[in-house]
Amino acid sequence: MFSVIFPGQGSQLVGMGKEFFEKYSLVQDLFEKADSVLGIKLSNIILNGPKEELDLTANTQPAIFLVSYSIYQVITKEFSIDLAKAKYFAGHSLGEYSALSSAGYLNFADTLKLLRIRGDAMQNSVPKGIGGMLAVLGTSVHEIEKILNENVDNFNVEIANDNSEGQLVLSGKNNDLDALIKILKIKKIKNIRLPVSAPFHCKLMGNATKIMKKEIEKLSFHEGKNILVSNVTAKEISNSEELRKLLIDQIESRVKWRESVIKMIDNGVNHFIELGPGKVLSGLVKRTNRNVKINTINSDSDIKDLNI
Repeated sequence: MFSVIFPGQGSQLVGMGKEFFEKYSLVQDLFEKADSVLGIKLSNIILNGPKEELDLTANTQPAIFLVSYSIYQVITKEFSIDLAKAKYFAGHSLGEYSALSSAGYLNFADTLKLLRIRGDAMQNSVPKGIGGMLAVLGTSVHEIEKILNENVDNFNVEIANDNSEGQLVLSGKNNDLDALIKILKIKKIKNIRLPVSAPFHCKLMGNATKIMKKEIEKLSFHEGKNILVSNVTAKEISNSEELRKLLIDQIESRVKWRESVIKMIDNGVNHFIELGPGKVLSGLVKRTNRNVKINTINSDSDIKDLNI
């Protein structure tokens, strides 16, 4: 039994999807449609950069979706591989939008427009330089929760991503993260400041939630073909109205990726197929359970090696 998974922000690189773009007219059509829908040359930013422009959150989010969705279309239409047989679809943060659009819950153009707004809203929810994110390695979620609970009067930091065994990402104001780092140093817990300009997936994203609530409530969701696993709950979703609420909650909520992977494995999944740039999720799945099969799809040869 397999699941199809889609990466989130941080997986982008200039030239991603270029092999598929050059080879398949359906991908060229999708890139052209994306440019038209958004009113910007997103295709040129993806294929040629510059990196600084691709890394702008308002560009990154629709760009990663476009590449992930294009790969899904190539696999299903050019190679006639039925990914709809998947037990689950899931994605990490913005990757959840790639999952829901590929599964038919939201159309391609609406997903692009929504991610452009989402990226811009998240980027601008907190003034630049005020907040940030911190990766914490080699410890458990319980240990970090204990530290945060013991220091609620000293600083306000939240767990943004529970990515895998031994890998967490925390969000907060920079001065609060600095206070936490001092404690982590004493406890000899490894941590790395991430090169991001905003503290995603925490209560500081309140302005972004308001914007996204308004936008998401305008949209028509369909009943999709596959069951999704939610970032917010690490539980199954197949109801479009529940999905609408969870996508709003997702902006400020912890990404429960480790728990989502465990949920899928506990329900019989032993094969994960990652569609999109890079192989970040494949690494996180492997850290959580080394016994599952993983395919990362970034090229034609990757698809030829796919056996489901």
